[in-house]
Amino acid sequence: MATIEAGDKAPLFTLPTDGGGHVSLSGLRGHKVLLYFYPRDDTSGCTREAIAFNRLKGEFEKADTVIIGVSADSVASHEKFKKKHDLGLTLASDEKREMLENYGVWVEKSMYGRKFMGIERTTVLIGTDGTVAQVWPKVSVEGHAEETLKAAREL
Repeated sequence: MATIEAGDKAPLFTLPTDGGGHVSLSGLRGHKVLLYFYPRDDTSGCTREAIAFNRLKGEFEKADTVIIGVSADSVASHEKFKKKHDLGLTLASDEKREMLENYGVWVEKSMYGRKFMGIERTTVLIGTDGTVAQVWPKVSVEGHAEETLKAAREL
């Protein structure tokens, strides 16, 4: 499994998004990109994280940073999640998990002694040239959006 670190070239991707669109890293060249990988739409931690990023979306835009939330949920699930919580973020779907594996966030997890594959909550900040600037593995939701905004402003 791939792991991604600061200084690496960010793996290219093209994924379907809510609203019937697509997002690709190559199409965002010249902008900073904040990819936040989250386990599941409409779960408590993922909802708190999405609301926090959504609240700061305008500040990220001032820092020329595009926010993209990525999970293995379907586009339909993303659309329902966005509507329920009035989110203005782009949510991308990687149901095949190719991009999730390329970024090293599709990992074996364990809960109550049961092992399963899932997304490790991780955030990746990519610079305007497509190079990974910073990686936050095993993210704790509280204060995370503010921390990543500070890093985006400094980049």
